[in-house]
Amino acid sequence: MAINKICKGDRLDWTNATGAAVAAGDPVLVSKTFGVALTDIAADASGVLDLEGVYEIRKAKNEAISQGDNLYWDADGDPQGAASGIGCLTATLSGNVYAGRAFAGALAADTVVQIKLNV
Repeated sequence: MAINKICKGDRLDWTNATGAAVAAGDPVLVSKTFGVALTDIAADASGVLDLEGVYEIRKAKNEAISQGDNLYWDADGDPQGAASGIGCLTATLSGNVYAGRAFAGALAADTVVQIKLNV
């Protein structure tokens, strides 16, 4: 058995230095790593991010997504049915960070897309 294994790698301990609270289920980008907060994480507090699994996360306005599409986090993106510039998933690579693949398709009018994280 390998003695140098640290952990399974599906969770990431993270200190919230954003200056704002992060709610459980919120997407979080740590450099180029995309995760989802498992619990509420207050500003300057530590918490755990999930790096695996399937989640429903807000998607870009008026964008249809096909099952299996690569999805990227647009930190300044405008999600369907929400305040603009708060970030969302998109199928557009340019200027965005890879987050995973569409677990199911989403219509242009849908507000969320199912994503399998980091595959």
